Amino acid sequence: QVQLVESGGGLVEAGGSLRLSCAASGGTFSNYAMGWFRQAPGKEREFVAAMARRSSIRLYEDSVKGRFTISRDDAKNTVDLQMNSPKSEDTAVYYCAADAAYSIYSVSRRDWEYDYWGQGTQVTVSS
Repeated sequence: QVQLVESGGGLVEAGGSLRLSCAASGGTFSNYAMGWFRQAPGKEREFVAAMARRSSIRLYEDSVKGRFTISRDDAKNTVDLQMNSPKSEDTAVYYCAADAAYSIYSVSRRDWEYDYWGQGTQVTVSS
């Protein structure tokens, strides 16, 4: 059983930067592909970014490409989301998730493929 705890959310000005972090415990972190998702008020949860396990393969939602960067540190059991130049439309609750992917090259944007989820952290971008 993997526990995920997000941190780093808060209020940020549009064009600024914010770094989210997700700490994992209770499992072998390097066995999981990791993803970030978000849910804005009144909207469905959507994919933001994902990173494969034991490889550098990353996947991004089109609207965040070039602005957000996902990274992981398997020694520290953490996955981060660096948010640069955030926009008001990035305002949402951000969740990290772990996928017990078989392949080291696997990354998924499908939330149903993820096995464990954190509680979420609120990000509010002021314009």
